[in-house]
Amino acid sequence: MISTLFNAVFYNPIYNALVALVTFIPGSDVGIAVILVTIVIRLLLLPFSLSAARTQRAMKSLEPKLKELKERNKDSKEKIALETLALYREAQVNPFASILMVFIQIPVLLALYFVFFYEPLSTINTARLYAFTPIPSNASLEFLGLLSVAGKSVVLAILAGTTQFYQAHLALSGTMKPSSAPGMQNDFQRIMGMQLKYVFPFIIATISYTTSGAIALYFITTNIAGALQEIYVRRTLDKESQSE
Repeated sequence: MISTLFNAVFYNPIYNALVALVTFIPGSDVGIAVILVTIVIRLLLLPFSLSAARTQRAMKSLEPKLKELKERNKDSKEKIALETLALYREAQVNPFASILMVFIQIPVLLALYFVFFYEPLSTINTARLYAFTPIPSNASLEFLGLLSVAGKSVVLAILAGTTQFYQAHLALSGTMKPSSAPGMQNDFQRIMGMQLKYVFPFIIATISYTTSGAIALYFITTNIAGALQEIYVRRTLDKESQSE
């Protein structure tokens, strides 16, 4: 049941999109097809991404109020929880928006991984194709004729880690910058911020290298899109705050 749903919703659509794009891309470059599919996926997820980015900024602005209510109700954890939820409702903030984005991207990554692990497009599996999906005469697994998307690529893995670092740097300098005030919560935020900026890029680079160049291209594209989105949201919210 789960595998059938996964194939129907994620694997087969991504596989068919890649095959169709390879048909029309000059040189039948699978790497370019991966980038285009990633862009389409990012556009489909854009409403969720913008919601998550706005939520991060809104929660940052709520920090003084959260600190105040915690001090006011420091003897009652139940009151802190209830007033925190009430504050989130009043500000129309969903604290789980960012987590939702992570969970949405996991099956997409798995689908891409399985495509290049089991069916790397060197031979087209026509049994998985929709009736309207064109079949390419050939497919190039060398991105721009230089880097393999089916095998491991150190260059693409490094680029994946570097773009992740840049995206994290933008996020930390804007919506997720930890407070310098003392306290257990701020220490936790500081540690999480350091891990996001310095540890996570290393993890992304490692995953990219140990899986395939296609996964690395997915990370590179989605990181660049995420950085551009962060810049867009920051400028949009700054304009909104100035107009108020």
